[in-house]
Amino acid sequence: MTDSSSEKRGWFSRLTQGLTRTSKQMAEQVVTVLTKVELHEDTIAELEDLLVEADFGPAAASRVANAYSRGRVGLLATRNDIMEGLAEAIAKELAPHQGRFEPLADGRKPYVVLFVGVNGSGKTTTLGKIAADLRGRGAKVLIAAGDTFRAAAIEQLKIWGDRAGVPVIAREIGADAAGLAYEAFERAKADGIDVLLIDTAGRLQNKTALMDELAKVVRVLKKLDPEAPHETLLVLDATVGANAVSQVEAFDRTAGVTGVVMTKLDGTARGGVLVPVAEASHAPIKLIGVGESIEDLQPFDARAFARSLVGLEA
Repeated sequence: MTDSSSEKRGWFSRLTQGLTRTSKQMAEQVVTVLTKVELHEDTIAELEDLLVEADFGPAAASRVANAYSRGRVGLLATRNDIMEGLAEAIAKELAPHQGRFEPLADGRKPYVVLFVGVNGSGKTTTLGKIAADLRGRGAKVLIAAGDTFRAAAIEQLKIWGDRAGVPVIAREIGADAAGLAYEAFERAKADGIDVLLIDTAGRLQNKTALMDELAKVVRVLKKLDPEAPHETLLVLDATVGANAVSQVEAFDRTAGVTGVVMTKLDGTARGGVLVPVAEASHAPIKLIGVGESIEDLQPFDARAFARSLVGLEA
């Protein structure tokens, strides 16, 4: 994803705007509780409850509330003091979970990226955005339309491929996804492809047969390269709230998730869900999305996210 200072400022602005539903609700409630009162155990407990309501999760909410309270007990606080302190506590919670998605810096060719997640998470769109971004940076990219259960997913990737000038390998509906992944990997090696992006069927994490099929895709890739897939991105929809945490655990067991992408942060009043997701995942948060355009998917920045979450300038 692009990284110039002007584009960063534009992205931060979109991030803050996208998280308005969360930040407005949080600011109103938190400021009401904490402004012009001395911080004590009862108000800290109230802050913790508000963070839980924003989908932070009990454990993370407790840590953030306690981190916020350190050095502030007994002090009167202004609205800005509160928001700055809260953003700092949230950023500290998230910073260890910040990662980078840099397929072109790895050196392996083809660099294989597997996309996993449930239907509706934004998985196929995320793959398309990444393909367009990589192609725009001069990389040779190949897409494998491995969601062989949904004609719409295949068509969606073909549209992205046409836009970006990226070839798409697809088969008929119901075809073997593992076989398609094998074919795509072989072609990528033969054609000198830099990055191979493989979509997979969206599946509920509690459907054993479908998860077994995903495991088969991973096994087939490892036959061609023991280190493949080199990156497995789990795409999560922020609007599902706490259910995203169970998705993290299930997909990590099956596919060995190496990075998390959180989408649709502009469509929820519970943007705090990123915090328990980060806590539940062994893999870092690498990308977040707040809109439909390519530029609306960007590297995760813990400090910028935390400030946007409470309505401050990033």
